[in-house]
Amino acid sequence: MRKIFVTGIGTDVGKTVVSSVLVEALKADYWKPIQTGSFYGTDSEKVQKLISNDKSQFHKEAFLLEKYMSPHAAAESEGIEIKLDDIKLPETSNDKMIIEGVGGIMVPLNKDHFVLDIIKKFDCEVILVIQNYLGSINHTLLSLEVLKYHKINVIGKIFNGPRHKLSEDIILHHSNYKFAGQINKETQITPEIISRYAEQFKSI
Repeated sequence: MRKIFVTGIGTDVGKTVVSSVLVEALKADYWKPIQTGSFYGTDSEKVQKLISNDKSQFHKEAFLLEKYMSPHAAAESEGIEIKLDDIKLPETSNDKMIIEGVGGIMVPLNKDHFVLDIIKKFDCEVILVIQNYLGSINHTLLSLEVLKYHKINVIGKIFNGPRHKLSEDIILHHSNYKFAGQINKETQITPEIISRYAEQFKSI
């Protein structure tokens, strides 16, 4: 099974929107192993509402945490320990799965493990979601360096949100990984918008 892990250069950079687009484009399954902030709803619920195809399945989180905090902190507040061994790939008949991370690649799960360790455990390909903000160049290049150091297969970078050509040019110039596409800032994210963007990513 092809496993594509959607991670970002930080929190709230658009991983769920990008995951929705890729799920629709590839008619893939969706799984978010660790969900924080579930008190406000889950990303799985958001993606389900944005998908139009009837092939994708949505898999239960390994850890569902109420507080909107780093996973290790949210888990500790609920008296839970996130163990890497307890995160098991869901069974499915689909040959493609989009796995959405929580925060960035170096977000801690516990005292010893990071989101990066989920990527390594399941030998995932990676899509890095980039949003332009003050500091985004630094966060992007550092994220790519960590992925390169750990020999992770990065299949592309996706810019999400308002354009900033100067920042984008620097990032593209200083990283050899493929530019996979751009998702612009939309006034509203709807299934129609997701389907439109999905057409651009069918060959990813």
